[in-house]
Amino acid sequence: QVQLVESGGGLVQAGGSLRLSCAASGRTFDRNFMGWFRQAPGKEREFVAYIRWSGASTYYTDSVKGRFTISRDNAKNTVYLQMNSLKPDDTAVYYCGAGYGTYSASRYDYWGQGTQVTVPS
Repeated sequence: QVQLVESGGGLVQAGGSLRLSCAASGRTFDRNFMGWFRQAPGKEREFVAYIRWSGASTYYTDSVKGRFTISRDNAKNTVYLQMNSLKPDDTAVYYCGAGYGTYSASRYDYWGQGTQVTVPS
């Protein structure tokens, strides 16, 4: 079992920044990939970024490249998503997932409860 708890969401003006955190506990070593996904109202959950607990491998969806940075702190079992230059299109509930990777939600079998990010237009 893996437990994930997200935090750090909120309301921010366009161009602003937020940092999301995902604290993991349990058998985290069983799931090497940690991913951030987001889901806007009426839309499917979409991939944002992933990172591996081991190594330095990261990957981003095109729409966030150069604006978002995923990182990890293995000692704290925490994964972060630094979001800069936020746009109204980034508005969504952001979910942290643990699984076998990579950018398909079906490859992640543990999820947090989600944290809302709102960027007014």
